[in-house]
Amino acid sequence: MIKKSIMWLFMAMFVYAAIVQYNDPDPYVWIPTYLIPVFLCYRKLQGKGEQVMYFTIGLLYLMWAINQFPPEWEGVKLNQMGMKTINIELGRESLGLGICAIAIWVCNLFK
Repeated sequence: MIKKSIMWLFMAMFVYAAIVQYNDPDPYVWIPTYLIPVFLCYRKLQGKGEQVMYFTIGLLYLMWAINQFPPEWEGVKLNQMGMKTINIELGRESLGLGICAIAIWVCNLFK
């Protein structure tokens, strides 16, 4: 029961993340990026999916997160004037991708 609840929580979290990407400059990249973990968790709830696939996709998300990591960490909050810097944007993207990787791996642990 707790495993299913965690997977449903992941799915709800990523559906929300995909929805708020509608006003992003490149929603065609980020909406599918957040919906892929939803699909993978749902397949795992159905008892489908190979462990190698989950591990590989999670690893790809992790490598993408490392690639997106900003050259200078400025956090993920808006600065005093409400403007975002490229480092804050890259930090947010990197953090989201890292969370996707972790969620995919956690879903893979549940059978």
